[in-house]
Amino acid sequence: MLHTVAKLHYEGDLSQVQIAKQLGLSTATISRLLQRARAEGIVRIEVRDIFAPDELGAHLARLLGLEHVVVVDAPPSGVLSALAVPLSRMLVAADLRAGSVLMIGWGRTVSAVIEGGLPRVPGMHVVPSTGGMQQHAQHFQSNEFSRRAAEVTGGIPHFIHAPYLPAAEALDFFLADTSVQESVALWGRLDAAVVGIGQPYGLERTDTGGPVRPDPDLADAAGDVVRHYFDADGRIINWQGEGNMIAVSAAQLRATKLVIGLAVGDTKVPSIIGAARAGLVKTLITDTRTAEAVLDALAAKT
Repeated sequence: MLHTVAKLHYEGDLSQVQIAKQLGLSTATISRLLQRARAEGIVRIEVRDIFAPDELGAHLARLLGLEHVVVVDAPPSGVLSALAVPLSRMLVAADLRAGSVLMIGWGRTVSAVIEGGLPRVPGMHVVPSTGGMQQHAQHFQSNEFSRRAAEVTGGIPHFIHAPYLPAAEALDFFLADTSVQESVALWGRLDAAVVGIGQPYGLERTDTGGPVRPDPDLADAAGDVVRHYFDADGRIINWQGEGNMIAVSAAQLRATKLVIGLAVGDTKVPSIIGAARAGLVKTLITDTRTAEAVLDALAAKT
């Protein structure tokens, strides 16, 4: 009875008078049953704190162990381009200059922020995060991302003319190429990196550049950063590509002073938490809806 009354009142949105009439009980009895339902834990009422975007970002940074979280308040239709403004400010504050090295990831969100504008830094080296992928969609073209970002910033583009995951017997062959060596060497002296945070494995396998066949090693992947997959606790997953990719390493990302992760959407919530725990991003830029969803997810685990 306690459960029935609680469901009718809190989920069915019926008043105590309506419930009393429906169950043939007095209003006073319904009131006592609702009080008992709360006292016995059948009903739990939570008042969630509401934060302004700046407060929300600071709160999330503390919970995620990140250096900085920027939360933008923008409508869904314009949220991706809105991320470009705080990103540009961060890169300006990083005091990048001629000779600095900026690594650019790939994905729709990274594409949007490049189009939205990056600061002018003539003479800065711009390098992709991985070798090329087989997917034809524009948001997978790592070399093109480097070219476009260099064009916007006035920097010097670098390219990696090799697949991101070559056959094991061909890996050393590609890495022996002088032009590949020159670009890959830049990962060891990154001043800043801008990367997308990928969704949990399997949500968009046919559209995200993932393996054509499901990989059982990645079944528990909460997301990825530059194809470094991690679980919900931030542990890097040892899948077939880990250690065999032509891509910036997890260790190099962790050693970079400024790694800005970009992510928007409810599906990215476990990915954001995992990426932060894995130490693959130092800073996060997201929107209010995603930030609140991350906050809810963290609260649910405590």
